This record gives sequence, structure tokens and C-alpha cells, in this order.
Amino acid sequence: MRFSIVVPMLNEAQEMPRLLARLSALARLGNDVLIVDGGSDDGSADLAVRAGLRVLSSPRGRARQMNLGAAHASGDVLLFLHADTLLPEGALITIHRVMQKSSAPWGRFDVVIDGSHPLLRVVARLMNLRSRWTGIATGDQAIFVTREAFDAVGGFPDQPLMEDIELSSRLLRRSRPACISDPVLTSGRRWESRGVWRTVLLMWRLRWAYWRGTPADQLARLYQ
Repeated sequence: MRFSIVVPMLNEAQEMPRLLARLSALARLGNDVLIVDGGSDDGSADLAVRAGLRVLSSPRGRARQMNLGAAHASGDVLLFLHADTLLPEGALITIHRVMQKSSAPWGRFDVVIDGSHPLLRVVARLMNLRSRWTGIATGDQAIFVTREAFDAVGGFPDQPLMEDIELSSRLLRRSRPACISDPVLTSGRRWESRGVWRTVLLMWRLRWAYWRGTPADQLARLYQ
């Protein structure tokens, strides 16, 4: 089983040192690592190039960036990793073992949110519980999927928000996800900068509107 790790990026210079250290180690083990830059102007792409990683240029938009990375990937399994998220040690070995045991063509990790606010622990726990109950994963949880299943559902939809929810919904029609309890660590900056409860309520509101059929373009304007 060969892995391709696809990382969409836009102005992530602050997060790059930790991320590049982990990704470079995986690349040295023979894994396919692709950084897909959406037009950064803070030197993020240069940092990735200097680290010896493959960098692709893409029109801005996380779904477009991830689809472009997938199109250039050579792996049997695609792992989509946000630039502010770190995989646990031995993550690829764990994915391999879990996918073989469950026969699920896709899955995701539990998540821990890195930050000082005590409520972030509660938010992460609720995210993980919700995902196990619904079978829906978010991009923060490092979604992984076989190339065959990804292509079969048409990849990520070309929309500015909820692309991870839509991909999960399509994959869920094929199989429940494999859930890995060893968590990824994702940045809490989004919650802390906007306010934890304000961000949680906003995301619940947006997801509810999306399930009711509100176009993703309209929801993206509310999210901004």
C-alpha cells in the first residue's frame, strides 16, 4: 500500500516548520508528499521547496487544491492533511492496519485541538463523537481514502465550503469510515481568534443550512 499525502496550503509560514519536519521524514521513507499552494505570498511555498518537498501551484480554493494534488498523486491511498494539522507518530502504519482489518475504503482520525482555551478539549471531544455517530468526517480529521473510492465518487466537489462534508457523504454511501482513535493535532487558532462558542455555533448553523440545501457559495460568505 503506497500513500500520497496531499496538503493544501495558503499563507502557512508560521505552521510550516513543524509540518515540514514531519512531512520530510515521511518523504524520506518513500511516501509521496505533495504540497499544493493556492497563491501564498508569505514565503510558505519557498519553505516547502527548500525542505525538498514537491510543490504544486493551484487556483485558490481548498477543494481545487486537493483535487489537483490527487491528480498528481501516485499512491494507492490518498491522505488529505491540512497545513495546520500534525499526524501522530506511525500514522501511515496505523492507517494500513485499520484499512486491512475493517476493509473500509476510507476513514479519518480523532482530533485534538491545540490551544490554551479549556473549552477546546470539549469541542474536540464533541467533534469526534459526532463523527463516529454520523459517519461524516471533517478536513481537520485528516481524511484518507483509496484512490479507487476517491475517483468513484468524483473527488472533492468544486465548492468553497463544506467540501469535506460532501466528500464524506458520498463515501458514506459506499461504507462507514474507519475511525482511528490515535488523534491528529490541529491548530485552535480559528476557534481562539473568533471566540470558541461563537465559532462552534457558526459551524453548527452553517452545517444545518447546508443539509437544508443552502448553496455552499452562500455559506462561504457567511463563514468569512
